[in-house]
Amino acid sequence: MTGLDAIHLNFSPASLHLLNAILGIVMFSVAIDLAPRDFRALLARPKSLIVGFASQFFVLPALTFALVSVMQPRPSIALGLILVAACPGGNVSNFFTHRAGGNTALSVSLTAFSTAAAIVLTPLNIAFWGSLYGPTRALLHETSIDPVQVAITVVVMLLLPLLAGIALNQARPDITARLRGPLKWVSMGIFLAFVLLSLAANWSYFLQFVGLIAGLVVLHNALAFAGGYGMATLAGLSPYDRRSVTIETGIQNSGLGLVLIFAFFGGLGGMAIVAAFWGIWHIIAGFTLSTLMVRKEAAR
Repeated sequence: MTGLDAIHLNFSPASLHLLNAILGIVMFSVAIDLAPRDFRALLARPKSLIVGFASQFFVLPALTFALVSVMQPRPSIALGLILVAACPGGNVSNFFTHRAGGNTALSVSLTAFSTAAAIVLTPLNIAFWGSLYGPTRALLHETSIDPVQVAITVVVMLLLPLLAGIALNQARPDITARLRGPLKWVSMGIFLAFVLLSLAANWSYFLQFVGLIAGLVVLHNALAFAGGYGMATLAGLSPYDRRSVTIETGIQNSGLGLVLIFAFFGGLGGMAIVAAFWGIWHIIAGFTLSTLMVRKEAAR
């Protein structure tokens, strides 16, 4: 490997543990909005949930594979895009869905279900789509990603905080009511600060190679939003639910992507910069899209 494909970014084991803890807090802040009745209501009318789930784990990875096949970026960049697409929806999608006037309950539930499913589907999607593209197949063989270890990472970092938040909301809704607003803003701020500090520690690499990555990430993110919107439209979902599926598909858990990259790929340069730039760009895109959506009321 040469150039960007050979670079491994600066990221200490302590930083990785800190990122794990931050993502656990972010997931907990989402979970305290949930109660078992939310899941029962969606399971009684599962169409929107199924459409959002399929858009997240099947449509987006397929679109990503098409993108890398056409654009043929460097192998580490291509694998970074595939890995981000294989991650579950990002927690901040719930905030943007609420801001856009979409179905927040559906968005929160999709985040919860996709997080649980990520234990199996994230490593499978990385392995499947990564092995279909020759250059990324070679990278996967070099790193020998262990699906079991990926699953354990997702359980500890995301699923346990999810279950803890739901349990607390069920047992002490008075406490979660006080925590809900402040914790969401604090957790989002901590995560963004962490991403920015990580970029600062690798600023020379970022400046050197961001030109190769920025356009692809913006295009990839636009494809994600378009894929979610198209899937929801073809399925005949209401505008209210369509906004949720669109945003949930376009807002990825790039923080989880960074953890996987540093834990299993040694902080491989192209992959890490893709995930870090995703973490910044999808916030910008989410604010922009939700601002445009809220201008028109969504019929339920």
